[in-house]
Amino acid sequence: QVRLVESGGGSVQAGGSLRLFCATSGVTRGVACVGWFRQAPGKEREEVATLYTGGGRTDYAEAVKGRFTISRYVSNNTLSLDMHGLKPEDTALYYCAAGYSYTAGDSYSDSRCSPDDFAYWGQGTQVTVSS
Repeated sequence: QVRLVESGGGSVQAGGSLRLFCATSGVTRGVACVGWFRQAPGKEREEVATLYTGGGRTDYAEAVKGRFTISRYVSNNTLSLDMHGLKPEDTALYYCAAGYSYTAGDSYSDSRCSPDDFAYWGQGTQVTVSS
């Protein structure tokens, strides 16, 4: 049974940093896509950062490029999201997700993760950024 558990959320002032963690269990090394999504009150869930494990490609939402970094640690089945330069608009419930499918590109390095590739989700960890 696949289980994803997020941690590391909290309250910070604008400009601060947080590191989110996602402990995974039941996810084999064959997992194709891992990623982070977020949902702010009154808004739809949006993609934050994804990593295609096959080719190593990472994708970031425009709003977080240059500030957030997704990393995967195979040795302990952990996923992290380093967040710097946090802004009030980053306030949301952050979810980690995983899946065994991926979106094929013209080459191995072009293959990526789309939202439909994620089948497993955590319960979320709250991030609140005050101005």
